[in-house]
Amino acid sequence: MATRLKDIANDLGVSLMTVSKALRGHTDISDETRQRVLRRARELRYQPNWVARSLATRRTYIVGLVIPDLMHSFFAEVANGLSKRLSGSGYQILVANSNEDAEVERREIEALLARSVDGLVVASAARDWRRSIPEALKSDRVPYVLIDRKPPRLKVNFVGTDDEEIGTLGTEHLLEQGCQQLAHIRGPETPNSLRRMQAFTRTLERHGLPYSPDYITIAGRDDEGGYRAMLELLKRKPAPDGVFCYNDPVAAGAIKAVLESGRRVPQDVAIVGAGNIRYSDLLRVPLSTIDQSSSAIGEVAARILLQSIGKKKPPLPESVVIKPRLIVRESSLKKKV
Repeated sequence: MATRLKDIANDLGVSLMTVSKALRGHTDISDETRQRVLRRARELRYQPNWVARSLATRRTYIVGLVIPDLMHSFFAEVANGLSKRLSGSGYQILVANSNEDAEVERREIEALLARSVDGLVVASAARDWRRSIPEALKSDRVPYVLIDRKPPRLKVNFVGTDDEEIGTLGTEHLLEQGCQQLAHIRGPETPNSLRRMQAFTRTLERHGLPYSPDYITIAGRDDEGGYRAMLELLKRKPAPDGVFCYNDPVAAGAIKAVLESGRRVPQDVAIVGAGNIRYSDLLRVPLSTIDQSSSAIGEVAARILLQSIGKKKPPLPESVVIKPRLIVRESSLKKKV
């Protein structure tokens, strides 16, 4: 016989309402009580009746996550943080891949809305979110949170990292290591890529160093792009001795290109990435990087959604910018400490 809410309540000596609230993640019960209920529910292998629950609450308990690259570890860690926070409230996640295409993204969002998701989390590939946003989202009927990429001049729910500080941290670190000819391998045509590049050039200007467009190449977002871009940079005269990369996969490709050319990392070329994805310290040369707190981005996005779902009047948009951290490893350590 299937376990009922009443069985959990009787076992713990609490009310049926308390058990219901604990399983739904309500904040008006203590964390200790919530954990007791969740633990006992697991022990009794309680499975909620989703059909009955949806009919009673008029919710599907599904959140859509739209990301530009399913293979990128950064977004996998965001999804992990999102799931960790949502699962305690009984929510499941449907993941869609836009493949960095704004039109595909729009279709995926519309497909998720057709499934009556209760909310959306989107790392948008659109250059103009205001124009590409589906009508259903404009009406505030379905709450959503943008992550990682914030459209300029729009008041929307957003969680991400300060991209300008990412660019500044990476560039300043290379200068501190004594690099004199810096280059940047930039990402796709997205706002966060542009802001990181601008921070790179401004940091050079602030230090009175010459800046040349010849030392900025476009890689996109993956290791293959980073590899090709680094090969181009190595043809420059003089070749760069320090490279700040848009993200960690690009930096991994850059390291491969430098090593295959017969040069050394970091002695000949110091390299810094961004993201601090899981394999960064497992590369042939452990990668220095800028940590973006990817899992925390997912958790904060989930909190904002949970506060918005089911509200007759949506809360004011919330923007959370998480401070990035420099993680120094072997790929950039010209000066040994």
